[in-house]
Amino acid sequence: MPDVPVETVLSDTTSISEARELLRQAVAIPSLSGQEQEVAAFLSGWMAQRGFRAHVDSAGNAVGERGSGPLTVALLGHMDTVPGEIPVRIEDGVLHGRGSVDAKGSLCTFMAAVAALPESALAAARFVVIGATEEEAPSSRGARHVMHSLNPDIVLIGEPSGWEGLTLGYKGRLVARVTVTRGNFHTAGEGQSAADDLTEAWFRVRAWAARTAEGGGIFDAVQATVQDLNSVNDGVTQRATGTFGLRLPPRIPPQEAEDTVLELLHDLPEVQVTFTGHESAVRHPKDNVLTRALRVAIRAQGGTPVFKVKTGTSDMNVVAELWPVPTVAYGPGDSALDHTPDERIDLAEYDRAVAVLTAALTRLASAS
Repeated sequence: MPDVPVETVLSDTTSISEARELLRQAVAIPSLSGQEQEVAAFLSGWMAQRGFRAHVDSAGNAVGERGSGPLTVALLGHMDTVPGEIPVRIEDGVLHGRGSVDAKGSLCTFMAAVAALPESALAAARFVVIGATEEEAPSSRGARHVMHSLNPDIVLIGEPSGWEGLTLGYKGRLVARVTVTRGNFHTAGEGQSAADDLTEAWFRVRAWAARTAEGGGIFDAVQATVQDLNSVNDGVTQRATGTFGLRLPPRIPPQEAEDTVLELLHDLPEVQVTFTGHESAVRHPKDNVLTRALRVAIRAQGGTPVFKVKTGTSDMNVVAELWPVPTVAYGPGDSALDHTPDERIDLAEYDRAVAVLTAALTRLASAS
């Protein structure tokens, strides 16, 4: 990584050491989905101390605003994490801890960058940072709340892309809960068990997903995984249940996938299917005022901008319908470390992401 003076792009308000300490403290506060109160209070307090108009809203989001110009930039990150305790520590310039990558690193990048903006940018635009609740839960409570109260002109989603990466889209999602119930019988007799029929249901769904991949890449195909399986037999009734997770490409909306699954399984006796997690895929254009500003800022830091699409989902999927504006997901860190026992973030990369975003936001404001 080239030796670029990152400090020069930060204001006196927020130094590199302050930005790093913000991240360390945020990661040190446990914040499972639905249990974000302590970290929300910390983050909103940090923003209030640095000139943000900050509060915790009715959905539990930590919200901070700076600037008063006509352009509104929403910076939507999330402060909740998946389970799994990782001792918080810094070793050789690397911060280890749950949420360091997914996605407190991105959210703290947003906060530090907006805190460092010059007065000229604040006169031209309003920057709204949101630390959302329950992104890691099916509810996406925080994003669903704020999407109805803001009408932004530009949106950044806080997710790890690597400091040189710009994520343009995410696949959609559908979760199918399949249950087979039938009377018990002796295994030496003829017939299929409830588990047999559940297995057949999975084979059919998996085969359909494989067919969608013909002639295309992984982003354009359905990905199917078994999330859990369970079978019980009380001597009278057999019950087998399975949860099938489907990652959907932009060309297959959740309702179409739901109809397809029901058709695939319609002739299996005593099968019931319920669906959750209806989220449509989203893919934003690569050339707009936001991507141009970020590309210039990345190059100024010695990097090469890289466009990405992700096979997971994020709050980008949630807000896209109501916020049809230039949108990118951005943040430091390697997304391959999300949810793993080795989750960690290189603090030098975090510094560089703060510098990139500060410069890009300043450029956006000056162009408005």
